[in-house]
Amino acid sequence: MLVKHPADRRTLLWTLVLTPGLAVLHYARPELAWWLFPASMYFAVSCAVIAHNHMHRPTLKSKLGNRLFSHWISIFYGYPVFAWTPTHNLNHHRYLNKPGDATITWRFTNKHNALVAGTYFFVSAYYQGFWIQDYIAQAKRKNPALYRRIISQYMVTYGTHVGAAALAISLFGVSAGLKTYALALGIPAFFALWTVMLFNYTQHVHTDPWSESNHSRNFTGKLLNFMLFGNGYHTVHHNKANLHWSEAAAAHDKIKHLIDPRLCHRSMWWFFFQQHVLAVFIPSLGTTQVGRAPFDGPKEERGGPQALDLGTSGEASVEVQGAR
Repeated sequence: MLVKHPADRRTLLWTLVLTPGLAVLHYARPELAWWLFPASMYFAVSCAVIAHNHMHRPTLKSKLGNRLFSHWISIFYGYPVFAWTPTHNLNHHRYLNKPGDATITWRFTNKHNALVAGTYFFVSAYYQGFWIQDYIAQAKRKNPALYRRIISQYMVTYGTHVGAAALAISLFGVSAGLKTYALALGIPAFFALWTVMLFNYTQHVHTDPWSESNHSRNFTGKLLNFMLFGNGYHTVHHNKANLHWSEAAAAHDKIKHLIDPRLCHRSMWWFFFQQHVLAVFIPSLGTTQVGRAPFDGPKEERGGPQALDLGTSGEASVEVQGAR
């Protein structure tokens, strides 16, 4: 068996069969593009979640297989997945929306509304960029093998997108070709990047990072967690970062009595509708700060990219002990 955990057979079905198969169908039947587009958006988002899971707990038994798989899912995720290591594994999981976290939800305001949520991607991506740049620079100086893998991920990811766009133009002409590429790969990849950051924002805004149990927001619907590979169970993910996604529901059930009820929701869609539509007219339906705000704790030493330890391989799958 190629996968480490039996549940990841579905991971491979999603990433090696359904997602690329859908892209091929776009090119084979371009007249169906708008009908296929919603599915392409979903599968791109699922690849973003799978990338997150994979970079915490590698999917395959083979080290080479995991490196090739990282290259493959980078194409559909829309960005080289190595970037999860400096910005997420080694930064976000260490600082958890407190000072020092490149992905903080409260950088310019602690308000929670559609404007802040919708623009969070651009703010967070900018500040994460510094960690990524420093990580690459350190890899170049200290770990040439890791640096080569990083560069190859960039080449494979964007080379494939350029090649896919060129192929579509050669097959269908400039206008129809760009439309085919955009609906099959381009827009879904950007949507995946934007959405996975929206998930991060939503799961941490107005939570209490100083609390053992209330540092994250959870969405417990079974269908959502099936479609998004357990991504809704966020408290247990931060408590044990290398917990397999398929075991998150059971782990959540053991601690849910410790979590503030305001941080556990069954439906993500209802939460979004309530927060970003109903709360506009009925402000009391919007979220409020649970416990202590991220900026209300004791002054911490702020780590930075210069503190990262690349180790011998620079592989992901890092769990920061004692820091959630």
